[in-house]
Amino acid sequence: MRRRRRETEVFSLSFLDCICCGFGAMILLLVLTQVQQPVVLEKTEQNLGGQVEKLEKAIYEIRGETEILNRELRGRIEQDSSEKSRLARLAGDRTHIEGQYAASKKDAEFNNLLQQQLVATYQRLNEDQRKLLANYKRPSTAPMAGIPADSEYVVFVIDTSGSMQENHWEAMKQHMRQILDLYPKVLGIQVMDDEGAYLFPSTAARWMSDSPARRKVIMDALENWVTYSNSSPTEGLVQAIDDFWSRDKRVSIYYFGDDFTGPSIQESLDQIARLNKDRRVRIHALGFPMPPDQPQESARRYAELMRLLCEQNGGAFVGLPPSRGHRRMPAIPLG
Repeated sequence: MRRRRRETEVFSLSFLDCICCGFGAMILLLVLTQVQQPVVLEKTEQNLGGQVEKLEKAIYEIRGETEILNRELRGRIEQDSSEKSRLARLAGDRTHIEGQYAASKKDAEFNNLLQQQLVATYQRLNEDQRKLLANYKRPSTAPMAGIPADSEYVVFVIDTSGSMQENHWEAMKQHMRQILDLYPKVLGIQVMDDEGAYLFPSTAARWMSDSPARRKVIMDALENWVTYSNSSPTEGLVQAIDDFWSRDKRVSIYYFGDDFTGPSIQESLDQIARLNKDRRVRIHALGFPMPPDQPQESARRYAELMRLLCEQNGGAFVGLPPSRGHRRMPAIPLG
């Protein structure tokens, strides 16, 4: 019987031994040819360590700069917030001012309309008065325009401001003559401005005797009388009451003016009330109208003050109507 040939194995133990010897020889060659490589690696590690240190320093510097920039950014943010708040406040102030302007504009329009209505009413009253008084003769002892002429001493306190000088001076003198006609003879007479200065400084704080010649001297002196005025009756009235208040004399003060620029109406009322004890001094007042093209607020305050002042001090306040020019007399007589 024929024996079967034995099959040859490719990956036998001998083959593996040859392969291992070959790999070992290659490794030995590599080791022998790379003797200086560890030194190079050591230098590379040192260089890398220096670069790491530099990078760490750079990181610290960047962090510091970042902190500075963050602080500046926070400051800018806070500044921006403050500016926005300030802009908001300014916007609110602007809105408030615009509201005030709109309100004042409406008030001015209302005052102008009211002034026009008052002028029209005065004109109608003047026409009606002329018709009623056409055949009327006033008794010599009757008070005019509600102003009683029962005093023995008379003081005239006159607003010498620019508005009075320019618009009403001739009319003021005419009214003063008419009021003096109510008093054919008084025991004493005096003239002051609204600051308390006397027309004749040498007669300050004492009565001047009354006579036709004295009255003419007074009217002539008024022609060129120009003094400082703050358009407030308080100082002149206080000075007149302080100088001439008396328990045994009947004194009347006549104030001529057109506006009031003082700070407080109530303060003026209280100050005069403290001086004029028991209302011994009568206070009368005439209100001359401001021209239509000028602000009316100070004239309104003057009318309010003098109406209350005359009421509280036994007198009468007469508001005069507008006239065509300051030399033309209004239709309402005052005596």
